[in-house]
Amino acid sequence: MLEKVLREEWGRLLALLVAQFRRLDLAEDGLADAFEAAARSWPIDGEPVNGPAWLLTTARRRIVDRMRSEEVLARKMPLLVVDAALTQEAQQVLATVPLGAGGETVTDERLRLVLLCAHPTLSREAAAALTLRLVLGVSTEDIGRLFLQSKATMAARLTRARKRLAGASFEVPADLAGRVGIVAEVAYLAFTAGYAPGTGPDVVRTDLAGEAIRLVRVLRSVLPEPDQEIDALLALMLLQHSRRTARIGPDGALVLLPDQDRTRWRTDEIAEALAILTPLAHAAPAPYLLQALIAAEHALAPSSETTAWERIVDRYDELLALQDTPVVRLNRAVAVAEANGAEAGLAALDSVALPGHRLPAVRAQLLERAGRHDDAIEAYAEAIALCTHGPERADLVRRRGDLEGFAPQSLDENTF
Repeated sequence: MLEKVLREEWGRLLALLVAQFRRLDLAEDGLADAFEAAARSWPIDGEPVNGPAWLLTTARRRIVDRMRSEEVLARKMPLLVVDAALTQEAQQVLATVPLGAGGETVTDERLRLVLLCAHPTLSREAAAALTLRLVLGVSTEDIGRLFLQSKATMAARLTRARKRLAGASFEVPADLAGRVGIVAEVAYLAFTAGYAPGTGPDVVRTDLAGEAIRLVRVLRSVLPEPDQEIDALLALMLLQHSRRTARIGPDGALVLLPDQDRTRWRTDEIAEALAILTPLAHAAPAPYLLQALIAAEHALAPSSETTAWERIVDRYDELLALQDTPVVRLNRAVAVAEANGAEAGLAALDSVALPGHRLPAVRAQLLERAGRHDDAIEAYAEAIALCTHGPERADLVRRRGDLEGFAPQSLDENTF
């Protein structure tokens, strides 16, 4: 239960604490202390009726105690610029702690925290990492894996990012449009973290992906004018999220796209996404739009075999012209294999350089389909050695073990 509260309430509680105390470091440390205290006391004393309120009260006490102990230092620390009305509002919430499902006021404060993390003094990667940590509560270790960095390296980067925000404004900026792209990237990275967990036993973290979707919805609601790429991003997320219940089999194992029961896909979310995409179908190519159109091809196909793979390859070619990344090249190679055969896919993989287990995993499956079993076994061994995510590793081990009873399989070009 505490883990669920952390995932659902961390950003909301942190935003309230930042609004009152105006120091990001104190707010984060105080809230972390509160969660540690809950981990010790709740199993013994029982879970309180209002867990978030308990955490907020405990965090506030820890922060006040620390401020008293470092009174001289606190006067010298640059404070975040917080509007007086917002500070008063936060103090009222902290005094009454009526936390439940989260109202609009708290959502607005959470958006302020997102925009703070997207501050122009931070690099895109630092902004994304900081938002994942502060707003959505993703662990430093998992953020490091998402960015292909060690936990220690990522911890140091997060510390530097926090320091750069000292004295920044905790308000909705006048140049809101200038930060929209950063926030969109942040949300997409959080969504990806939900469907490609770096560690732990979870096959997927649908709650984290759901939070990323909610973040985009909030962003859309405050923009003065519609934004094509934000609309496309929401459609992309909804299409991917609609498959969540079909991604896990009865035994709890990972189920890739070709093997999913499409009757379990959420048709309401697919319909919403397609309605968003319809007026954008002939818009100028853009990264999120092209990815959403690719996802729509899967959503519209009755089966993997009837998917319009040639159209998907064309979409990836358009995407490469705008965003030439190893992940795009990897996904395109899978689509090429589905459209033109395993050997064509392997040839497309020659241009891919990507750390981690995903590249050897895709190569292993293509080699298996091409009948090159010895090479496939070696590639599976490489992928298994590099994979730290339990469910994915179990799937790779199973696939390697099934080589004796070889049967051509389709691939899933989606990395999440």
